[in-house]
Amino acid sequence: MKNWRCWPPRACTARRERRCAPFIHQHRHALDVSLLFATCDCHPPPATVMTHNAPFPVHIAIQTVDFDVSAELAALRAQDPRVGAVCCFVGTVRDRHGTSAPAPDAAVASLELEHYPGMTEKAIAAMVDAARQRFDILGARIIHRVGLLAPLEQIVLVAVSSAHRGESFQACEFLMDYLKTQAPFWKKEQTAQGAHWVDARVSDDAALARWGIAARNA
Repeated sequence: MKNWRCWPPRACTARRERRCAPFIHQHRHALDVSLLFATCDCHPPPATVMTHNAPFPVHIAIQTVDFDVSAELAALRAQDPRVGAVCCFVGTVRDRHGTSAPAPDAAVASLELEHYPGMTEKAIAAMVDAARQRFDILGARIIHRVGLLAPLEQIVLVAVSSAHRGESFQACEFLMDYLKTQAPFWKKEQTAQGAHWVDARVSDDAALARWGIAARNA
């Protein structure tokens, strides 16, 4: 792909290009050309939202502001008498980073998240479609925050509704495993030893492999 430049502005590395390349190649005919060639002087919007209500309600949002878990769950099951179960996962910023970092167990002062505007939403929508094919679910809401976050702040919400709890439990876990490894997000931790980009963990790739999906981060 000639003249390819990888978002985010401060992360134009071969490693991140390799992570994006499989998704771009797979969806090259569906993606807008402007999304494939995001230049380094662009800035992502504070929030982007994809919402589809019928026949399968899906809400996907990438935003800088926090989210209200109760309000999101209420919206997921609103006016749908078929729903008998709702499963929700909320990820938060912890104050210690993992063992893959340069200084294991060092305190984290902040976490900065960046993404590919437009492409990230399409990638997540594809993940939800994959979950629908595997599990009997009735709706899904995914919110992922970007920007500068401090420990204790919420990062991500994945919520799924279904008629019975087993399907929503599995779908929620499947979506988180997929989201953790395959969505075009990049995380940078700030510690006393300096800042570093967070690489995908082997355990995350192994979690995705349980579903018969090979990670594309190598």
